[in-house]
Amino acid sequence: MRYAHVGSSGLEISRLVLGMMSFGDDSQRAWHLDLDAARPLVRRAAEAGVTAYDTADVYDRGASEEVTGRLLRELFGRRDDYVVSTKVYYPMSDAPGDHGLSRRHILSSIDGSLRRLGTDHVDLYYVHRWDYQTPIEETMEALDSVVRAGKARYLGASSMYAWQLAEAQHVAERNGWHRFVAMQNHYHLAYREEEREMVPLCLAHGIGVLPYSPLARGLLTGTRTRGGGGSTIRSGSDPAAGTLYSDSDFDVVDALVEVAGELGRPPAQVALAWLRERPGVTGPIVGVTRPEHLEDALASLDLELGPEACTRLQAAYVPHAVVGPE
Repeated sequence: MRYAHVGSSGLEISRLVLGMMSFGDDSQRAWHLDLDAARPLVRRAAEAGVTAYDTADVYDRGASEEVTGRLLRELFGRRDDYVVSTKVYYPMSDAPGDHGLSRRHILSSIDGSLRRLGTDHVDLYYVHRWDYQTPIEETMEALDSVVRAGKARYLGASSMYAWQLAEAQHVAERNGWHRFVAMQNHYHLAYREEEREMVPLCLAHGIGVLPYSPLARGLLTGTRTRGGGGSTIRSGSDPAAGTLYSDSDFDVVDALVEVAGELGRPPAQVALAWLRERPGVTGPIVGVTRPEHLEDALASLDLELGPEACTRLQAAYVPHAVVGPE
């Protein structure tokens, strides 16, 4: 296992983050795994040296946090042996005000997350999306109070425009509040629009980039074909899988499959290795539901791509409309 600091912060994590969204309540989605089914996968990750685990309160309405907390307590001897992150923004009920980034919702949500995780603090607390209804000053002050209360060690942001991240950082710095140290964004071989503004901003300000969905919801595994062939249980129940990517993205997939074949590696390993080597990237957040998914992710850590391979992988990319922040 390899380890790196999240941006210029002192937080050190494994260069592979295990995404826990697929673990929780298997009655919610057909591809989700319950506690017992998730246990061997998380155990294998822990044994391989993965120290970072990412979830959110909204994943299965808290069930993912409960499974995450229980498994991490089982598999690690000390709380300081692992890094756990969760998120706040999306509604957890139909009650008025139970959503967004207001001070009320943030302070209530962190307590709920800690209770479900079975810990007194999270290492990284993300805002899941930008809240257009709440002043950013209120949000950043509330997040700062969460850190000062010892309930979170660091703060992160996810899926927003670069100008929004810059504004949030400016507000925090102007008031002496804790700033974001991580950006969890939509970024991979088939969607590179983050390279225009977000990644340069993160590099300039020492913010670590931890991309989610690094395999484009399975597109970059090389198992799907133009016209919808090779669909999986997840893609069949995931509306976004059919709207985020189009037939033009299969030119990137074709190049990926070709390069992977020459290297004697599965396409997923090559896609993950490419992303890991991008400037500013601390490590991708990888979701798994089968042992081979995890083994591919682990094996990608030993793969170093040369300039020629990277050029070929990137050549087929065409600009996309911006997706993800909304």
